[in-house]
Amino acid sequence: MSMKQFPVIDMAATGENIRRLRLARGLTVRDVQRWFGFEEPQAIYKWQRGESLPTVDNLYALGSLLEVPMDRILVPREQLHIYSSSGPKPAAFDFYSLYSSEKSSRKPPLSAAFRMTSARWPLSRIA
Repeated sequence: MSMKQFPVIDMAATGENIRRLRLARGLTVRDVQRWFGFEEPQAIYKWQRGESLPTVDNLYALGSLLEVPMDRILVPREQLHIYSSSGPKPAAFDFYSLYSSEKSSRKPPLSAAFRMTSARWPLSRIA
C-alpha cells in the first residue's frame, strides 16, 4: 500500500490574501469587478470570503491585475491531503457545482462555460 500526498488550497486564507493584495494595490471591489467585466461584484466577494476560488483564467488575470504571480495568490493548507493508492480516491471535482444556485438547479452545458470564459478573456488580451 503506497501513500500519496498532494497539496490542498486553503480557501479562507486564499480569500483573505486576495483581499489583502487588492487593498495593497489601492483597488476597490468595484474596480476589480469592472476590470473583469462582471455585471455584479458577488464573485469577488465570494473569493474574498473563501466561498469559492477564481477559475484558472480569472486567477491568471487577477495575478496580472494585482501584479503578482498566481502562486502568490493561492495559499496552501499546512497539512497535505494523504490517501492510499489502494484505498478510495479523492472525489473528482464537479465543475457544474460552480454554477448551482438556490433559485435554479439547472446546470448550463459545459460548452457554455467555455464560451463565457473565452468571450471574457480573448487570447489577444493575454498577450
